[in-house]
Amino acid sequence: MPESKPALLKPWNYFLLTLGLTWLFWIPAALAGVPEPALLPTVLHYIGGSMPFLVTLGLLLFREDRAYRQEYWQRLVQFKRIPWAWLLLLVVLTPLLAVLAGTLDSLMGGAGLELEASFNAGPLSLLSFALFMLLFGPLPEEMGWRGYALDWLQNKHTPLLSSFILGAIWGLWHVPLFFIEGSYQYALRGTPTLAYFFIGIFPTALIMTWIFNNTRRSTLSAVLLHWLVNMTGEFMELSPQGELFNTLLWILAAVLVAVIWRADKMDGKLAAPQKN
Repeated sequence: MPESKPALLKPWNYFLLTLGLTWLFWIPAALAGVPEPALLPTVLHYIGGSMPFLVTLGLLLFREDRAYRQEYWQRLVQFKRIPWAWLLLLVVLTPLLAVLAGTLDSLMGGAGLELEASFNAGPLSLLSFALFMLLFGPLPEEMGWRGYALDWLQNKHTPLLSSFILGAIWGLWHVPLFFIEGSYQYALRGTPTLAYFFIGIFPTALIMTWIFNNTRRSTLSAVLLHWLVNMTGEFMELSPQGELFNTLLWILAAVLVAVIWRADKMDGKLAAPQKN
């Protein structure tokens, strides 16, 4: 990874700026007194949600050198960084775990997995919805979380600890959304899925780090996996019991990844991200 100015080697600068500027918009949205999709809370919501990228962009422009900026954009757009086996894994992982969770739910007497009605919408509607889900969530978030912050964390910490730290910040970042009426997170209040949301962030973060490190630090891989997690949640509906099974399966997958990392370390292999 290209060298950067010493002050920017600490990801806490990035985290503090991102949390502060995001909440500067999200707290007023929560206090607006009108639910989404009213214009004011919706605009404040989406501006705040873009801050992981906007903060990164500011740091890239004013603090980082040309070599770092060039590599940063390469990691976002270069599809060749993702080997086919890893691409297949990140594409099938999330729906596969959801199907397994639905199957376990059904075997335990639950409703199993059901496809949302919108899944049968026309191609143009599905395409526009998929693009919306990409642009307002995975893309701006991962251009910051994995694209920028994760590198600096792994300069100082193991992949496992880096994933835990980033997962904690990622979860904390979402908190004001639970007070914006009409948001996805607001609807989770008072349901078991609220706990699953926060618990599930940690195994998701760990698995994203694992894939990121094995795809030459591809930000694109993180964007794709985050997008597929969101799309699967939109189209594959699970009961509360099914959501519990889904969370447990993600935890199991993360434990397997941690075991793999431990085995690689004992064998003398690199557990740190693969550089260019």
